[in-house]
Order: sequence, then C-alpha cells, then structure tokens
Amino acid sequence: MNIIDLVVFLVFTVGTILFGYLFGRKKQSSDEFTRGGGKVPGWVVGLSIFASFCSSISFLGYCSSAFTGNWNAFVFTISILPAGLLAMRYFVPFYRSLGSISAYSFFEKRFGRWARLYASVFYLFTQVCRSGAILFLLAVPMNVLMGWSIPLVVTVTGIGIILYSQKGGLKSVIWTEALQGAILIVGAIICLVMLFKGMPEGPGQALRICMENNKFSLGSFGDSLVESTFWVCLIYGMFTNLNNFAIDQSYTQRYCAAPSLSEARKSAFWGSLLTLPVNFILFLIGSCLFAFYHVNPGSLPEGIKSDYVFPYFIINELPVGLIGLLIASIFCAGMSTVATSVTSSGTIVLTDFYSHMFPNASDERKVIVLRLASVAVGVLGIGVALCFLLVDNALDAWWALSSVCSGGVLGMFLLAYLCPKAKKQHVVPGVVVGVASLILIALQTKLTDWMGLPQFVHINLSIVISTLLIFFIGFILVRFMNKEKDNSIHGSSVPQ
Repeated sequence: MNIIDLVVFLVFTVGTILFGYLFGRKKQSSDEFTRGGGKVPGWVVGLSIFASFCSSISFLGYCSSAFTGNWNAFVFTISILPAGLLAMRYFVPFYRSLGSISAYSFFEKRFGRWARLYASVFYLFTQVCRSGAILFLLAVPMNVLMGWSIPLVVTVTGIGIILYSQKGGLKSVIWTEALQGAILIVGAIICLVMLFKGMPEGPGQALRICMENNKFSLGSFGDSLVESTFWVCLIYGMFTNLNNFAIDQSYTQRYCAAPSLSEARKSAFWGSLLTLPVNFILFLIGSCLFAFYHVNPGSLPEGIKSDYVFPYFIINELPVGLIGLLIASIFCAGMSTVATSVTSSGTIVLTDFYSHMFPNASDERKVIVLRLASVAVGVLGIGVALCFLLVDNALDAWWALSSVCSGGVLGMFLLAYLCPKAKKQHVVPGVVVGVASLILIALQTKLTDWMGLPQFVHINLSIVISTLLIFFIGFILVRFMNKEKDNSIHGSSVPQ
C-alpha cells in the first residue's frame, strides 16, 4: 500500500477507535452506558441507525450481488422505509414508555419469564452471527490490499471494536456510528464517480452495458417460493425490517437514547430514509463494476470471488489517497455495526439474565457486567467471522442465518401487541410449531440429499413462516378458547 493511503486509512480507523474510546474516560452509570443518559441528539441517532443498515455487509455484499447477478437484493431495501414509518408511529413511543431498556421485558409482562428469555437468546444468536459476517467482510479488502491473512485482520479489528464499545457504552457507539455513516456516504459517492470516469465512453456506456445484460432486473415476478424472486425478496425484507424496527434491541435501545419523543421519531424516519439513496448507489456501483470489467476483459483475475471484486477495483483503479479513504469507508461501516451489536447484547445479558439472578447488585457491578458481556459477544463474533471463510457469498449466508436465528420472535411480539387477551397458553403452541418450522427449513437441503425430497421453500422465508405460524396459531387459540370460555359461562348461568 502506498504510504499516503496507509496514512489516510490509519487516520480514519485509529481516529474512530480513539473517538469512541474517549467517551469512556469518565466514570459512567449503567443508565449512561445503556441509554447514553437519554441525551443523544436525534439526528445523530438517525445517522447511527442508517449506519447499522449500511454496514460492510451492504458495502461489499450489495456490490457483489449486483456484480454477479442483478438488483434482486435491492428489493429488500424498498421495504426499509415502510418499516421505519411504522416504527416512528407506533414502536418508538411504545418503547419509550415501556419503563425498561430491554426490548424483551414486554414479553415477560405478557407471557412470563420464559418468553423474555426465549427472545433474548435468539437475539444474542443473531447478533453474534451478524458481528461475524461483518468482521469477515471488513477483513476482505485488507486481504486483497495488503495480503494480510483474514484471521489476523478479523482478530485485530474485533479487539479494537471491543475496546471502544465496552469502554464508552451506547453514547460512544452512536456518535462513532454517525461519523462512520457520513464517511460511508462520501466514500460511496466518490467510488461511483471514479467508476463513471473509468469508462471509455462515460456513464452512458456503463448504463447501456448494464441494461443490455439485464443487470438492473429486480428478479423474476414468478410465483416460486424456492427461488429468490421479487416477491420472495420483498416479503423477506418486509418481515426482517419490521423485525429490526419492532424488536431488535440495538434499535429499540437507541429510541430511548434521544432526548424526546419527537427527536426519537425523527431518528427512525431519517435512519430508514437515508438507506434508500445510499443502497441505490451501492447497487449501481456493483452493476457498473460489471460494465467496467466488461470493457476491460482480462483486468480481473480469473476465479476471483465476487466479494473481492469491489476491493480489487479500489486497489487497482483508484488514485493514491482515495484508496485509503475507500478502504477506511468499508472498515468504518463494519466497525459501527459490530459495536452496536456488542453494546446492545451486553445490555440484554445484564437486564434479562444477570439482573434477575442478582437483583440487588450495585450500579458499579452492573457496569462491569455490561463491559464483560460486551467483550464476550465480541470474542464470539470473531469466532463466527472465521467460519465465514468457508462460504462463497457472505451476503447470502448472512441472510439465511438472520432468518433462521430470528426465532419467529416477531410473531410473538405481534400477538402480544395486537391481542390484549393473549396469554401464555395461547402463545406456547405457536412457538413450538414455529421453532419446528425453522428447524425443518434449515435442514431441508439435508432432507433433499438424504430422502430425495424437493426443496419446498427458500431458506430466507423461514422468518416469514415462523412469524406467521406463531401469530396465527396464537390468534386462533385466543378466539377459540375465549369463545369456549364465554359459552361455558353463559351455559352455567342458564336457570335449571
């Protein structure tokens, strides 16, 4: 790497870690660690929500998807804004009035302690997998650029993120996320401009090549549930983004960090709105990469993985200085999201597990637990990142993992939120069936190999199926059991 690029990269990455670490210099209460004291400006919270969406999964994964295929994955982005609007109207005021920093305390009030633990465990699984996917993807450009081994980059970067997130708490994470989100926007725009400039006949040539090769297609509009059609991707996106805004601790926790309800609502709105133009740019970059290497055959190494194409372009085609900036953008995008996962997971460990076992623990002890839990989640994330070395496409692998790890918790939330009469006996059967459906869908490839059965549904739809099963089974039981109860009461009151 050129010395100038190295300096630019180090200034951004090390500076970001130090920026976040400085928030932890003073002694903090558990409230400051988990809520930022409720004093973080709404626009900063909004930028941090946007940065969580546009992590290195987006920066590299979306470009990779558009380069090898089309814009089918962009359909996922279309569903983000409607979910953000629902959050602004319903979920933000709900969680700010809940009286607990844990998103899952609501489940305990409605269905009992088991429901809270069920939701918390699946959330922790999801965040560990998410951290691993992101750490892997932010290590890819350094492997291409410097030849450094991915395990080394994953480990060193993971430790750096753990340091500033467990030291500074939510406030440091939100502010650094906002900074990193701004860097990502600038980096994406610069890269797109450089791609257009690199085309012999300008932007028009790139767009023409993409259209001729159907690169802007949103996917098939057929009715198959096995392939990643437009409808499969849209439905998956609707449920996943609703899951994020409605019950994801890393989002609900930030609703409580804003100083007022109006500021919190603005953060949900702007966080979701910003993802649309930025993701549009990222997909356009992926398509234009296809056009660039279409007119420059032989420039791309044979057999290169799709996740490595964008970093390869940055390193070999951009001028000195911009290389360091773009690599820093990818790094910063990933660091912010991992830090959020680590901090929110620490909060869940404290509120949903430790505080129940030790209700009289001092505030100092709680802060220690928060930091140790953050470290533990970060270390597990590093381990998962190393497992991603075995997959061909990180975005596809992450989408499958996130869908399976959802646990259908969204269905339980919707039942509790929309059906005031729902109780434990109504939700348990749905949860059992929902979990069984997750296991069946996750193992369908093995069943296909062992028993010769055809694949019956796309794995990304596991979140959809488990959510609907839990909600509708619970809803039907509420109506049926309450009707039986009413009939029993009326029957017993008839004079003999």
